[in-house]
Amino acid sequence: MKKYLLPSLKLTLVLIIICSVLYPLFIAAVSKLAPGGGKGETLKVNGKVVGYANIGQKFTADKYFWTRPSAVDYNAAGSAGSNMGPTNAEYLKQVQDRIDTFLVHNPSVKKEDIPAELVTASGSGLDPNVSPHGAYVQVARIAKARNISSEKVKALVVQQVQKPLLGLFGPEKVNILKLNIELDQLK
Repeated sequence: MKKYLLPSLKLTLVLIIICSVLYPLFIAAVSKLAPGGGKGETLKVNGKVVGYANIGQKFTADKYFWTRPSAVDYNAAGSAGSNMGPTNAEYLKQVQDRIDTFLVHNPSVKKEDIPAELVTASGSGLDPNVSPHGAYVQVARIAKARNISSEKVKALVVQQVQKPLLGLFGPEKVNILKLNIELDQLK
């Protein structure tokens, strides 16, 4: 028994030190290399924090790009999806209401041209990004609301498109908060 007990206690102690001390310290050190030093990338305008780059915000005014709907009303303390399936009547009504609202505010867009991400909530309810197409379909509304050319707004979207990581991982995306901050800077 002694032959097996002592090595197993030693191994347990080594694994506790590795898993409970060394690994968390390593992850904390690596997080310091990330934008925001592991505390999240804050976005500032005139020295004032206006949001976090990785947390979606609600924009409903016609002069701003809209992001994905949120099942938790963009509450970062309680991120979650709606957990409603694609055949749930309440869910289908929510999506249809979002489509109708989008079409009222974007009369030049046809129903079949609305990207799914603009009418369906993300899994976390906090997604800050849309596809480039999700931004492009809103250009006409924003140009009209701000009385600027569509080309100028579209060029801003092109400038804000984030490419996939290393050119391989993930889709192209546009961070809506960053895009709207740049939009407000346009003259």
